[in-house]
Amino acid sequence: MSSTKEYLNFILEQLSELDDISYKAMMGEFIIYYKGKIVGGIYDDRFLVKPVKAARDFMPEAELELPYEGAKEMLLVDNVDNKEYLRDLLDAMFDELPAPKKK
Repeated sequence: MSSTKEYLNFILEQLSELDDISYKAMMGEFIIYYKGKIVGGIYDDRFLVKPVKAARDFMPEAELELPYEGAKEMLLVDNVDNKEYLRDLLDAMFDELPAPKKK
């Protein structure tokens, strides 16, 4: 199952308090970037983030889920209705995320 553009737009609206949020469509799903770094993505209309320590600490009850077959597990963000929560989560994660690869 692919993610819908409607869910993407909902998540982008929820992240609108953050500067420099972008996305790329990839095989029916969407990769989410914050200041050029990959924070996670939208897979099957679920917002999943990389399981860096800050994200695990911020969401200790979050479940690990596979974004797609053969991928590494990611954390399911279930509090997507709270803009402040999402802003604080991505801000907390930012320093631990790997820098973008040089092309």
